Amino acid sequence: MTDTADASTARLPRTAADFLGRHTRGLTLANIATQAGIIVTGGAVRLSGSGLGCSTWPQCEPGQFAPEFHAEAGIHPFIEFGNRTLTGVLLVVALLLAIGVWNSRPDLKWWGLVPGIGVILQAVVGGITVLVSLHPLVVAPHLWLSLLLVWQAVWLALAYRRAPRRVGAPLTVLRRASVVLLVAVLFLGALTTGAGPHSGDADATERLALDPALIARTHAMAVWAYVALLILLVWRLRGDRSLGDRDEVRRSWIVLLTVTLAQAAIGYLQYFTGLPEVIVGTHLLGAAALTAAHAAFFHLTRASQEQA
Repeated sequence: MTDTADASTARLPRTAADFLGRHTRGLTLANIATQAGIIVTGGAVRLSGSGLGCSTWPQCEPGQFAPEFHAEAGIHPFIEFGNRTLTGVLLVVALLLAIGVWNSRPDLKWWGLVPGIGVILQAVVGGITVLVSLHPLVVAPHLWLSLLLVWQAVWLALAYRRAPRRVGAPLTVLRRASVVLLVAVLFLGALTTGAGPHSGDADATERLALDPALIARTHAMAVWAYVALLILLVWRLRGDRSLGDRDEVRRSWIVLLTVTLAQAAIGYLQYFTGLPEVIVGTHLLGAAALTAAHAAFFHLTRASQEQA
């Protein structure tokens, strides 16, 4: 009986850090979900006109941290405060992930700190966004930073589990060109939003001094250039496989092609239907999905002998 009890005790994590180390892979996935989720909730704030639902930061209103329930309050303060609350959840996930990575993968320990640092930066940028009344030149970097954190979250998840590399000739130039075009697509997409009608608040009407139709067409051209390069890459990769039993290379480009075409279709749908909020919000979710899919594709298609 004593031997059985001792064996059971030995199997228990010795410390909370050990426990986190055993569950870090799950935390890497939670990090992806929450980093993408904050983009969706941020979009809900913007599209519902709740961007100034809380008039200041870090408090919601001067002298009060959370919005108060009363008949005149409306729903906007609670939508904005809900987005801020998710930032707190994201920070908890990032902290647990940092501890887990630090204890289970010392080679990645500094990369494990990036999500937490990113969340803090996002909170500061979000506060500045409120203080400058949702100026689009601040709102756009707020989105770009979130997308960058989604990319890093996917990379960290794959690196943590040592996802298998590709067997095949290096395609360094084409792969890097795809990243450049993805950045162009996301950059122009944010500018298109900044020139459009969704300012984020009924009284915050300042938009970028750009022709919405022209910037939308430029964005579309970048998307089709990205699609063309992606098709070329897939053609070059069609016969390649991953190291080991799991062929993740093929899965990565199938997912990326599917997400890219779906996102392009949603983009055209929102443009020709007058930018309805639900479809624009779906397009924002698609931006997060596209970033995540490309991050996985870029990581998994690096040849085993390739340096970057």
